Amino acid sequence: MVFNSISYAIFFPIVVILYFALPKKFKNIHLLLASYFFYGCWNVKYAALMLLSTVITYFAAILMDSYGKKKLFLSISFVLNLGILFVFKYYGFFIDIFNRISGGSTSTEALFILPVGISFYTFQALGYTMDVYRGDLRAERNFITYALFVSFFPQLVAGPIERSKNLLPQIRNHGEYCVCNLVEGLLLIFYGLFLKLVIADRAAIFVNTVFGSMDFTGTVMMLGALLFSIQIYCDFYSYSIMAKGSAKVMGIELMDNFREPFLAVSIVDFWRRWHISLSTWFKDYLYIPLGGSRRGSFRHYVNIMIVFLVSGLWHGANYTFLMWGLIHGILNVCSHFISRFKNKEGTISRNISRLVTFVLVVLAFVFFRAKTISDAFTFIGRMFSANGATITDAGLNIANLYALLVAVLILLVVDILKYNSVDVKDRFMHAPTIFKGAIFFALIMIVVIFGIYGVGFSESMFIYFQF
Repeated sequence: MVFNSISYAIFFPIVVILYFALPKKFKNIHLLLASYFFYGCWNVKYAALMLLSTVITYFAAILMDSYGKKKLFLSISFVLNLGILFVFKYYGFFIDIFNRISGGSTSTEALFILPVGISFYTFQALGYTMDVYRGDLRAERNFITYALFVSFFPQLVAGPIERSKNLLPQIRNHGEYCVCNLVEGLLLIFYGLFLKLVIADRAAIFVNTVFGSMDFTGTVMMLGALLFSIQIYCDFYSYSIMAKGSAKVMGIELMDNFREPFLAVSIVDFWRRWHISLSTWFKDYLYIPLGGSRRGSFRHYVNIMIVFLVSGLWHGANYTFLMWGLIHGILNVCSHFISRFKNKEGTISRNISRLVTFVLVVLAFVFFRAKTISDAFTFIGRMFSANGATITDAGLNIANLYALLVAVLILLVVDILKYNSVDVKDRFMHAPTIFKGAIFFALIMIVVIFGIYGVGFSESMFIYFQF
């Protein structure tokens, strides 16, 4: 079940109505059952695995609170949870590395099908145990409350990776019905559908054609790289804001996961704006424990490289993701090094930095999308070769390309306004009712008319589900 499906359009209103109709003592039980049903729609076995992870971290936190042997119980929690993640996600990849080193021929076929969202809920649960270990909060004794924290369906399979200090208190206190929450939540959901169905899924047609064939050259390959960056941003951003909108309807506030990343003025700035919940997770639970920037420049740069290599591996068990992480690690080190000698930038200098950052991000994303590192280098090489085809040869006719251009311009305008501290959402919420209705009607019509749908309305998956 995904947000852009008919099944979710039926499931979500039923869950919300029952949530507000039930007495407080039953609200969390209801949401927990709904969350496990939501996840079980993918595979019931996945739900059992999530329950196992929940039980491990629940008892590890209580034991840390009760017996004081914090390092022991934290280690047990990490070993068991990361062990599960390794078996389901990384077994084949590390066997391949072992074969390359030893010359062996052990099968690299995955032992199990990768459970949807396993990296997200595992990191959320481990973040909670780290918070208890550090004494930032007491262990949650109510199992229903904690289990809902791990499995809360809006952000379960693709984030944001919530912090216990933000989400747990809201789950304990229960969300309250409010018309303003309903309106704001629906606005986020419909804007997310616009980003997903009108931009991301339309761009995917062009991207899949170009990356699926190395017969294209020049402008077509450049546009393919550009559109993949736009596709993955709109695909992931749309899920994040639809998750935020779904939670908001129930009176629960999730964190922002994106803040106009393609307007960043440096690679460091980009990572303050892209997948914020993951980048801050790595900062708090890996980068700072490694020493951060406190142990000299060399150690600082080593810590940055470790974080980005792990980040690349988090995204997938493939050399391309490691390469993507390596590239971003090197770019971050260079950015930190250069910043030591830079004077205050003027407007022109900032815009040049913004353009350079965007180009570097787009080129790095080629490795993220390519099947192999060799394919990525071939793709980039062909970007600068002579043209051999027109852009209409890559799956989208001129009408669809114009529709995509207009939709991207709408996104760009909204992002520029937000970047310049214009609270678009707040302006909307304080606008006259007739204006709100017009915006909702326009969004719905744009999604219905210009959305990309499969045969028989077969919804497309979100890219980050695979991580």
